Amino acid sequence: MFKVTGMTFSILAYDEKTGTLGGAAATGSLCVGGWVLRGSLDAGLVASQGTAPSTLWRDRVLSAMAQGATAKKGVDSVTLPDAGRAHRQIIAVDRHGAAQGFTGAASVAWAGHKLTPGVAVAGNMIAGDSVLEALLTAFGASTGDMADRLLSALKTAQRAGGDSRGMQSAAMLVLSPNAAPLDLRIDHHGDPLGALEELLVRTRTRPYADWLDEVPIINDPTRAPTTLADR
Repeated sequence: MFKVTGMTFSILAYDEKTGTLGGAAATGSLCVGGWVLRGSLDAGLVASQGTAPSTLWRDRVLSAMAQGATAKKGVDSVTLPDAGRAHRQIIAVDRHGAAQGFTGAASVAWAGHKLTPGVAVAGNMIAGDSVLEALLTAFGASTGDMADRLLSALKTAQRAGGDSRGMQSAAMLVLSPNAAPLDLRIDHHGDPLGALEELLVRTRTRPYADWLDEVPIINDPTRAPTTLADR
């Protein structure tokens, strides 16, 4: 019987200086953004994946963190009572930068997660631990804003082995109190990381970039255009 699997590698990060949260993921299956990544500035970020990924885990951990739970408490609250947890994987970073993860014992090899201050990475059906090390190292060594650093981490991880089936989809979510949300999704593409990079460039190009400078943000919730000229 044909079985669709959702094997993925992902990264979540928090920038204490700017208050920015960022997450990114890539997979050999479809629609990684819709399945895996969720976040909000008043809660944190979650990436839920695995052989039988739970969108319930993802949403419940995010809700728990929004109510004040740490990433650890949020992850524990969904993993401990779930009899199917061996087939699932999750990482979370709360709004203070604390990270937590869980990798089920029945995850398709190779599978695992790693945590460092303000950063969490995870993967399953990847080439090995080197992929997670590549995610962490590339993110830590990269420059630019959160989106640039996340993209660099994904590209480096793919060169290190990535998803053993190759790539079909990729996604990025960046949340900042000083900017409009960036929620980019490549649901099916022969080169999803290349397509994600192209889409990121387009968001920084007029007229879309100009529009992003006019919409409300956390630190300026009443922001609006000053003129309708040239629209």
